[in-house]
Amino acid sequence: MDRTNGPMAMNSRPKVLVVAGSDSSGGAGIARDVATLAHFGVGAAIAITAVTAQTHAAVHAVEPISTHLIDAQMRAALAADPIAAIKIGMMATAEVVQAIADVLGDNIAIPVVLDPVVASSSGTKLLSDPGLERLRQRLLPATSLMTPNLPELGILTDREIARSDVEVAGQAAQLLDMGCPAVLVKGGHMDGAQAIDTLYMTGLPPQHFASLRLKATLRGTGCMLSSAIAAHLALGHDMRAAITAAKIFMDGRFAAGDD
Repeated sequence: MDRTNGPMAMNSRPKVLVVAGSDSSGGAGIARDVATLAHFGVGAAIAITAVTAQTHAAVHAVEPISTHLIDAQMRAALAADPIAAIKIGMMATAEVVQAIADVLGDNIAIPVVLDPVVASSSGTKLLSDPGLERLRQRLLPATSLMTPNLPELGILTDREIARSDVEVAGQAAQLLDMGCPAVLVKGGHMDGAQAIDTLYMTGLPPQHFASLRLKATLRGTGCMLSSAIAAHLALGHDMRAAITAAKIFMDGRFAAGDD
């Protein structure tokens, strides 16, 4: 058999396991994740956590997947092919968070990027209060990088939205104290000519990633950024290089108004 055209060819490129919800509009969730990974030539395995009915303006329905099936999807993906990174998005409930944490506990060598999807851009709550608490207790220590925006950072730390660099640093430090080794706080909700994302890591000074603030409005930006970072981690880049490459990708999407 010609292995260049057989199963080995399908498994030759790095693969990221995406654990997230579906979005019927295609504007966010797994559709965005898979498209982003494909842009970088990285394969995708998927484990769907919830099915949602969405337009670009609102979330109309959310149906979580059973934890048994989430566990089965993740373990099957991990058994099928080598997984070079894991990206986590929407989780919906505490039980889903726990199921994901259990699988991650059995696969601690794989880098994990967590995009904390706690609410939709239209304001619909996408993670329950018990789910938030379980995330803090069980998932943060199993995560390599978390990528909250400022509203998500405030929700995760049970504080008001940070309005200054000092407040942002304090809230990021709170997440580091909970066991997350690295937090990339996205600065899109701040004012100024530049949108500055800041990486906080235990024992290291903050690292800033700046880009011009453009007027384009995109959905699924959190999905795209976190998936782009996961793609570059899967390709063997270190954390800073992966974030830099992901930011360049996002700048291109905003400049093109690519929604």
